[in-house]
Amino acid sequence: MAIRTAGKLFKDLLRQRVISTPIGPSRHCSSAATSAPKIPHSSKKGRRLLTGATIGLIIAGGAYVSTVDEATFCGWLFSATKLVNPFFALLDAEKAHTLAVAAAARGWVPREKRPDPLILGLDVWGRKFSNPVGLSAGFDKNAEAVEGLLGMGFGFVEVGSVTPVPQEGNPKPRIFRLRQEGAIINRCGFNSEGIVAVAKRLGAQHGKRKLETSSTSSSNEEAKHGGKAGPGILGVNLGKNKSSEDAAADYVQGVHTLSQYADYLVINVSSPNTPGLRMLQGRKQLKDLVKRVQAARDEMQWGEEGPPPLLVKIAPDLSKEDLEDIAAVAVALRLDGLIISNTTISRPDPVDKNPVSAEAGGLSGKPLFDLSNNILKEMYMLTRGKIPLIGCGGISSGEDAYKKIRAGATLVQLYTAFAYGGPALIPQIKAELAECLQKDGFKSIHEAVGADCR
Repeated sequence: MAIRTAGKLFKDLLRQRVISTPIGPSRHCSSAATSAPKIPHSSKKGRRLLTGATIGLIIAGGAYVSTVDEATFCGWLFSATKLVNPFFALLDAEKAHTLAVAAAARGWVPREKRPDPLILGLDVWGRKFSNPVGLSAGFDKNAEAVEGLLGMGFGFVEVGSVTPVPQEGNPKPRIFRLRQEGAIINRCGFNSEGIVAVAKRLGAQHGKRKLETSSTSSSNEEAKHGGKAGPGILGVNLGKNKSSEDAAADYVQGVHTLSQYADYLVINVSSPNTPGLRMLQGRKQLKDLVKRVQAARDEMQWGEEGPPPLLVKIAPDLSKEDLEDIAAVAVALRLDGLIISNTTISRPDPVDKNPVSAEAGGLSGKPLFDLSNNILKEMYMLTRGKIPLIGCGGISSGEDAYKKIRAGATLVQLYTAFAYGGPALIPQIKAELAECLQKDGFKSIHEAVGADCR
């Protein structure tokens, strides 16, 4: 039985990854809703390396698959992706990022077949999360690879930031690795294909996921639905155009166009790479903005599930007074959640000793962990645990995720560590997080939330 199951898995993998995948790069434009992302001509070398590595893994898997069960083979696939990481390291940072998104969009990534540990499951905003580990905005900016990313085992994936009108963002180069410090500096500046292109893409993916979930549910009555379109929660992060004079109008436009596909929405007012954006975190500015966006969301027609929750993503570079103002607005307006935090403009030790640290932009990765954790804990206490918080910044292990949860986070997000570690990091973090919870006697995520603040 195990051999037949593993054999079937390998055949499916071979068919999906090789036979059904176009050999050349697909044409890609905003009017093609289901097209895969275009791989730049300059990264053909990277594409050949990735394709060769993928075929090599499949061939090796063919020799291995007949002797193991499905779960073991799935674990092998995730572990084997570590072999590909050095190829990405040879490429320019942004080209590597583009190639990674393309790989996920084309299905050149492992698909998680193993169930998540039951202790990691939780309900937030009336939605079922199979685990609290998500992918933050900034990786899949244009919603090109939602299915592939959710399939890797993330509990939720957040796309964006999406701006109303397409914009190129800041000049390149704009992404810089600090590999030794496990960090990245970026000054992308909301490069986006715009809400029309993203809406078309999300609409096509939404219909496909619902159809697949419906067929699965008909044969499996125990199938669990996480989001609107099936297992896995989708967040949409909204941004404003650099040239816009009415920020609220930009966010309202995003709500009207994209909220029908979102399990939750995020107002991003904390990127350091868009001039004037962080000014929207002031008490009056934030209050006016949130009220206007909430009104736009609530005036739309919604079914039994109601409107998608609305969150605000804040910066880590805030004073105690700033945090108090944000907490007051969040509680008064019954905001559905806060994401803590975005990248930092500071350069904490040991990053400040690296020459690359002189580059302008937001710093993410391990050096951000303590700073974002302190802000997270402070905000949890200011809101008295009444508002779900998403902890983001510097997570690279299950223990890091656990510390975020104990500091007040209900959910957590990765980005930089995933960029360095690849798909193998996802099951590793989930397993380590489950172990941490059990070791301290917690029976669920909710029991551990804010444990260090009590």
